[in-house]
Amino acid sequence: MPRSVEEGRRPSDRDYIRRNREAWAGFAADYVAPAERSWSGAPRWGIWGIPESEAGLLPLDLEGKTTVELGCGTGYVSAWLARRGARPVALDPTPEQLATARRMQREHDLPFTLIRGVGEQTPLPDACADLVISEYGSAIWSDPDEWIPEAARLLKPGGELVFLGNSTLISLFLPEEDDVAASTTLLRPLRGMHAMEFPDDPTFDGVEFHMSHGDWISLFRASDLEVEALIELYPPADATTVFPFVTLDWARQWPSEEVWRLRKAEPVTD
Repeated sequence: MPRSVEEGRRPSDRDYIRRNREAWAGFAADYVAPAERSWSGAPRWGIWGIPESEAGLLPLDLEGKTTVELGCGTGYVSAWLARRGARPVALDPTPEQLATARRMQREHDLPFTLIRGVGEQTPLPDACADLVISEYGSAIWSDPDEWIPEAARLLKPGGELVFLGNSTLISLFLPEEDDVAASTTLLRPLRGMHAMEFPDDPTFDGVEFHMSHGDWISLFRASDLEVEALIELYPPADATTVFPFVTLDWARQWPSEEVWRLRKAEPVTD
């Protein structure tokens, strides 16, 4: 998660896609055990494992609906959707992550479409999805200026986009030192926040993307997406996390994660 960063600098090309893919190839083995737990259990979201009954990310009626997951990793979110009657299509750029997803499909006898691809430019047709969803996939690893319009293109009129990632707030409070938890002092500007890099972390050469709420809303409007909710997530009382960038005490006072729920605008008729 964001530590050492260069605020406001936009990558001059899409080389960040390669960098993120290579970084996640290195992380893939660490996510096998979490995949096994997530595929076997009920939906629990984010780094704090917030139950779906509290988070409320999923539409109530998914039977027969086409869903697209952008940045699916090991595919557990699409597995949850499939068990609720959806017809998932899941994309991820990292072959090692997709290999875990395919093994989980075989073990759980739960097939759905897996595609190697990026959220910025999918091979899917216009207006093919009732729901586009991302949990720490394209939500933070794809450039929103590209993946938000792409998600909107995939949605049918009236379809939903739901994505979860680090809150804008926590991105302002993270120290530059590696593996140090968020402080209670503002450490970087909100204005112009976009690509966030990690020059002081020798173990990670990836790029995350975070923006101000105002910039998010401007982008949504330009993409014909209407905001239905911004859900600020707080951990349950018994929550724990293996991620060192935030403490339980911090996250009980300020949201370390947030969820955007959006809907593709319906055509205006006379």
